[in-house]
Amino acid sequence: MEHVYTVPTETTGWALPNVGATVAFDWEYDQGRQRMLNLYQKGKDKQWDSLHRIDWSQTVDPSDQGVLPDEVVPIFGSETWTKLSRADKDEVRRHYLGWMNSQFLHGEQGALICSAKIVATVPDIDSKFYAATQTMDEARHVETYARYLNEKLGVAYPINDSLKDLLDQTISDGRWDLTYLGMQVMIEGVALAAFSMIRDFTTDPLARSINAYVMQDEARHIAFGRLALKDAYAELTDAERREREHFVIEASELLRDRFLAREVWEHLGFDADELTAYVDQHQMMTEFRRALFSRVVPTVKDIGLWGDEVQRTYERMGVLGFQDLDVDELSESDERIAEEMEALLSARASGQPVPTEGSRAAELADTIATGEQV
Repeated sequence: MEHVYTVPTETTGWALPNVGATVAFDWEYDQGRQRMLNLYQKGKDKQWDSLHRIDWSQTVDPSDQGVLPDEVVPIFGSETWTKLSRADKDEVRRHYLGWMNSQFLHGEQGALICSAKIVATVPDIDSKFYAATQTMDEARHVETYARYLNEKLGVAYPINDSLKDLLDQTISDGRWDLTYLGMQVMIEGVALAAFSMIRDFTTDPLARSINAYVMQDEARHIAFGRLALKDAYAELTDAERREREHFVIEASELLRDRFLAREVWEHLGFDADELTAYVDQHQMMTEFRRALFSRVVPTVKDIGLWGDEVQRTYERMGVLGFQDLDVDELSESDERIAEEMEALLSARASGQPVPTEGSRAAELADTIATGEQV
């Protein structure tokens, strides 16, 4: 569009103080990477309303083993756990569910702030377009998790210190690419893996549907970060690359430690030091934390932050083997499950025959139908 302007656009760029290190206004409205513009179009097409998409009439029973089996509660098997009555164990489960979903909620609010910041600070107009759709996505996610906590679980927790530290670094850094890296790659990558485990293993139909639909959005957000950073990081100096790799290492360690749930054990009056140490070494939590990096590791490698120190860190954490996973394939699967679920539930609502060809979405829809009958 530059040829239609009376003054060259490179001379009229406008930077705002305290917004970020890059130009806040871009007049090149007809320019953009086709893949980014395609992602923007998908972001517009896939908008959904939690009020209408999700069946909020469903109840959640935290005492139901299917919602969260005893074995998944991270203090299961500890001396403290074995002394608890059945009712007290169910109350621990409810608080752990409340704590976990609270961290999802706080992370989504962080993503809301980051995506709004990206609109202002990223230099490319196609990225501004997409970040605007993500900002709406994140507002919807905050609304959804807040309602689930308030109406269904009845208990919520403040933000975990590790997540707070990482969000503080991500939001306060003025460079747009660090906002991408901290939020799109690290925080949302770990959250996406956590959402997938809830979607696939809980029998709570409400939690399954919420996480399936949120994951459909998050898959696009990670693709957005990968595309933007892969282009930008191809031109980093060695010093700039080392700085960002150190950020990845620190962020990975913070994210690894954010699931110890110390706040729960303190609130319930247990010995928090003893239980935090127990959770840290518990085999279930070790495997859970490894799985959380299944989306992060291949993305970090793909965007080019794959120096020796990063690889040694991931080897020490036991997650280096994720490096060759196909992130695009995982994202396509997340979107397909959400789309199939929506189609199956729409068919059920309209009285049409529901296909039962064994797809993952059909299994989830069957679970939701079972929950509706209870």
